[in-house]
Amino acid sequence: MESTVNGGPLHGIRVVELAGIGPGPFAGMLLADLGADVVRVDRPGGAGLAINPDYDITNRNKRSAIVDLKDPAGAAAVLDLVERADILIEGYRPGVAERLGVGPDDCLARNPRLVYGRMTGWGQEGPLAQTAGHDIGYIAITGALGMIGPAEGPPSVPANIVGDYAGG
Repeated sequence: MESTVNGGPLHGIRVVELAGIGPGPFAGMLLADLGADVVRVDRPGGAGLAINPDYDITNRNKRSAIVDLKDPAGAAAVLDLVERADILIEGYRPGVAERLGVGPDDCLARNPRLVYGRMTGWGQEGPLAQTAGHDIGYIAITGALGMIGPAEGPPSVPANIVGDYAGG
């Protein structure tokens, strides 16, 4: 997908996006909309930017690099991108980026000025840290889900990923 942004307040800012769905891609979209050069790193065989933007607007204004992070050459390719980046957005479960060789220590060793942003459902530590998360769980545990729908009935499941987009 070709960027439609010419200039913008973030023109010249380079972003590497290592996030599949939810707040990471949404944050990347917002940065791209403001003029940042966002490179989304997708796995081989994944949908990547081939998803029709009518169904996933978070891909707009981004470029894509297909990289197998399970291959050491893939991690090296991402670290090469990191050397020239200003920001990295990562949305993996705790410990995954480190196992793949693209965690904060690896990236900051290559580029000490990098802003390494992490977004996980339940944080890096704590009782739920290793638990997979999804938007509906986040808004349920906070009580926000209970406020959606009729007062005397069950909650209405939102048509959009409210917590993920608010987190992005």
